[in-house]
Amino acid sequence: MKILDTERLRLRTITPDDAAFYYALVNDPSWIEHIGDKGIRSVEGARIAIIDGPCAMQQRLGHSLYVMERKSDGQALGLCGLIKRDSLPDVDIGYAIRPAYFGQGYTYEAASAVVAYARDVLGMKRLMGITNPHNTVSINLLAKLGLTFIEHKPLPPDNRPTNIYQLALA
Repeated sequence: MKILDTERLRLRTITPDDAAFYYALVNDPSWIEHIGDKGIRSVEGARIAIIDGPCAMQQRLGHSLYVMERKSDGQALGLCGLIKRDSLPDVDIGYAIRPAYFGQGYTYEAASAVVAYARDVLGMKRLMGITNPHNTVSINLLAKLGLTFIEHKPLPPDNRPTNIYQLALA
């Protein structure tokens, strides 16, 4: 299901048919370094993770991670969307993009549209963001989106050190 369009991108809900793409994304070394190892070791495991994760969240809450597709050719570039984690008081913006598409502005384009969607369509009052303290690209992206640093602490499930940010939407 299409969620929103930007100039170059279409953001849509992820489906089990995206399992091969998801498997490659979550096993990319940059994902593992900055986000963590999801323990997904097969395309079938990715399909199950999609069903139990983003699909279930979309059905339960009306938002989740969305596939970023390039409009010009339908290529899946990464994920961007809204995640409700038990460890945070509010929804946070999440994003990841395949290294082949780094530095082309796609993540900012998708993320700024997701921030507007959270505010204008979903009526959220505050949005959070989290990042690995060493991920300067993500730190800079959150700042460009207007999020401000609030604290540094370990977050479950693996208690990795995490920078936590917030943005008032109302």
